Amino acid sequence: MAPSSGTARETGGGGEKQRIDKWLWHARIVRTRSDAARLVEAGHTRVNGQRVTAPAHTLRVGDVVTVALDRSVRVIEVAGFCDKRGSSRDAVVTYRSLGPAA
Repeated sequence: MAPSSGTARETGGGGEKQRIDKWLWHARIVRTRSDAARLVEAGHTRVNGQRVTAPAHTLRVGDVVTVALDRSVRVIEVAGFCDKRGSSRDAVVTYRSLGPAA
């Protein structure tokens, strides 16, 4: 059965992908998609250890994203994608935190 438009979806085949700016917004790492684009363009994100400056950079399930936010750094693994920005409950299932618990 296909997921509803607000639910997260996971894939094992690696066929699904999403832009990093859109994913950061859907995962509720940032408040707006334009904030996500500015964060990426400023060089505050890494994907699998490589600096990313293009908001259109493609993420796949299993990628490790490092994001420098304010005075903290978050290391998270992409676990899935959402079709649209939903509740915080939907957002939490799109990633796994790899850093120490806050």
